[in-house]
Amino acid sequence: MKHDNVGSTMTSEVVKAAYDTPFEEIARLLSQHRISGLPVVDDDEKVIGVISTTDLMVHQSGEEDTPGRFNWSSLTRRARVRESKAQARNAGQLMTHPAVTVHADQSIAAAARIMAEHRIERLPVVDEEDRLVGIVTRRDLLQVFLRPDAEIRREVIHEVLVRALWLPPETVRVDVRDGVVTLTGQLPRRSDVPVALRMTRQIDGVIAVVDELTFSVTDSRSGLSEEEFYGNSGRRRTL
Repeated sequence: MKHDNVGSTMTSEVVKAAYDTPFEEIARLLSQHRISGLPVVDDDEKVIGVISTTDLMVHQSGEEDTPGRFNWSSLTRRARVRESKAQARNAGQLMTHPAVTVHADQSIAAAARIMAEHRIERLPVVDEEDRLVGIVTRRDLLQVFLRPDAEIRREVIHEVLVRALWLPPETVRVDVRDGVVTLTGQLPRRSDVPVALRMTRQIDGVIAVVDELTFSVTDSRSGLSEEEFYGNSGRRRTL
């Protein structure tokens, strides 16, 4: 089964900065391209940090504050970082590092989890040598989950039923509504059921899978009791 990965979704033309790119140029790039952040790379195109509009706001608020005397050693780590950004004059001083990145061959689901965990809107995409090859945004990832229901249904039938399980397409009824797939019908073997459910869940754009499958015979490959397989709530499940 073919799945879209980050490399197939990313934008390959990336607005970026070097370590010594001046603050004014960074602000111009973000405004001109209407983006909320950009990666900072070294001479080898390796990502060494990222800059967001939040970093620029910290810098701007620092410039507007009235200078005062303070004990640097008494500041918390967070306060020191904020003070450094407020006094930054170039990308290297302003950037957040180390950068949170994703590899081009990682799944879209993995990229979405990284964004959620770090509460960020965009991820630099790197190759196997950690060189910048693209950028992926939350909006890019959301496009995967906006696939038409008819398109998802065709992929379930072709990839799961026909290619993986070698079944006639009419064996299982496939209904898709708003990304939720309902599978109804009887499969030849009990072990076919978890395979069908798992592969359907992995298809891009599938939000959930409702299990209304039965089977003709119990085979030794399943290895699950009725209670383990179906749970305590009965035959109908949403995964």
